[in-house]
Amino acid sequence: MKGLAVVLVALMIWTAGLLAFADRVVRLTPAPSPAPADGVVALTGGSDLRLRAATALLEGGKGRRLLVSGVNHKVSRERIWSVTGAAKPLFDCCVDLDFDAADTIGNAREAARWARAMGYRSLILVTADYHTPRAALELTAVMPEARISVYPVVTPDLDARHWPDTSEGARRMAAEYMKYLVALGREGIIGLGPRPSGPGPSGQVSGGPGYPHA
Repeated sequence: MKGLAVVLVALMIWTAGLLAFADRVVRLTPAPSPAPADGVVALTGGSDLRLRAATALLEGGKGRRLLVSGVNHKVSRERIWSVTGAAKPLFDCCVDLDFDAADTIGNAREAARWARAMGYRSLILVTADYHTPRAALELTAVMPEARISVYPVVTPDLDARHWPDTSEGARRMAAEYMKYLVALGREGIIGLGPRPSGPGPSGQVSGGPGYPHA
């Protein structure tokens, strides 16, 4: 009985945390216009809205350059340009593509490497609403010296306000919550000891003038 009680209490705590996490996601959008930063970082995903939102920030003078992180190796710059809807001169000049990152941790490492190469100290992070807490945590972990602002974008196929209404919505929100907890726990443990500093290993990045082409 005592073991069952412990399990029930743990389940209640986990459920309360999930509900709080989901409520936080809901309140992230619509996102207010962020303060200008040195650079804008957009993480690729299931929706092109992230890239369009990040491009709009670049066009609006919110950042000097845009990094699109996590681009599939099979996708060309021309394809990314067509998705962003950016003017060609602006895209050629000021948009860099990261082909190396394969997950959120990789996104953070490549964004930090890019920002340090550029001498940037402030970034606007653009990603899906439900992905924002973990993405921001990972980026802050690898670049604690920078000011990170978030610009969450609504996920078309995940209604954050009614996520429990469908099995897919519940699955995705719960899965992201678990990933967030793992990242939070990992950073808590790492925080107990010395953290390596400085940029990570070089990745594959393609960009316009001022940044190395792959």
